[in-house]
Amino acid sequence: MKTSIFAALFAVVAGAAMADPIEGMWQTQEDDGAYAHVKIVPCGPNFCGKIIESFQGGKHYDSPNVGKMIVIDMAAQGDGKYKGQVFRPSNGKTYLGKITLNGNAMKLAGCVAGGLFCAKQNWTKIK
Repeated sequence: MKTSIFAALFAVVAGAAMADPIEGMWQTQEDDGAYAHVKIVPCGPNFCGKIIESFQGGKHYDSPNVGKMIVIDMAAQGDGKYKGQVFRPSNGKTYLGKITLNGNAMKLAGCVAGGLFCAKQNWTKIK
């Protein structure tokens, strides 16, 4: 009995230690006067992020974008880099997405023309 409890506890601790650094709650950079908290979780073999809460002027507000997926199918490339798609709620468009992580900082880019032209944001991990 003690062996199975130890094994279960070890599995839980090992699983938590193996979480990818992209997983968690991130605060977006302000865009068109608003910012959001985005939760990034595994989705299949990759990662997706959904808007959990929105803010305008530093205050919570009920945005129609809450619940929308804005980080889509980001595949780990190694060395803190990811590729997938990003959705920009302010214009309703989806772009080729790139992410580079450095600790609790994320550089996210939405690109067109095969990645030649990119708009970038800096996000901060909050949880």
